[in-house]
Amino acid sequence: MPIQFSNTHTQADLKQLESLLTPLLQEHYSHKPDTLHALNIACGRADETGLLCSTLAKVCKNLNLTGVDIRERELMEARHRWKSTPLSNISFVQQDASRLSEIRSLPKGVDLVLMRHQNFWNSAETWMRIYDSALQQLSAKGKLIITSYFDLEHLQAVHAISSLGATLLHTFQNPHSRVLSTNPRKSVDRHIAVFSKLKAGNETFA
Repeated sequence: MPIQFSNTHTQADLKQLESLLTPLLQEHYSHKPDTLHALNIACGRADETGLLCSTLAKVCKNLNLTGVDIRERELMEARHRWKSTPLSNISFVQQDASRLSEIRSLPKGVDLVLMRHQNFWNSAETWMRIYDSALQQLSAKGKLIITSYFDLEHLQAVHAISSLGATLLHTFQNPHSRVLSTNPRKSVDRHIAVFSKLKAGNETFA
């Protein structure tokens, strides 16, 4: 059993996010591939690992999940929390997310990339490199999912990722997003967007 989260709100936040992502993921992976490769970048403590495992394990026989972050301290907590999770093959790698191609253990193309609470407002140039690195890591039919804390940042991130050639498939607001006490302009997983690596018209997503 994974260790408890330090923030008492985390479990409820993740349950809400799971309710929003599950229908999308199950629709896209209705063909139930034998193996699915997922990448959680800028993952920090990787709180959403359990969510990804429980959801994706329902639509594939073998799930390989890799969390990537540049901060080793947070990754150590992630490894400790999820070391006994039996649902998938989980690994955590310390790496600059703008240099994903240097991670030799990753397959040439991953099926899903998640960036939860991307921070485009904090150094747009850096995040453009991270977005581009994520898109380059996707397989031809791969999907990129982002969540955002506040409105303007989400609009900026969607525009930036689209400018790199990705196709925006969905963007919607979380109706039960929890407002942060430290900043009332921000709320947890306030916006969610789904992108395809393929050009518009080549593929649909539920």
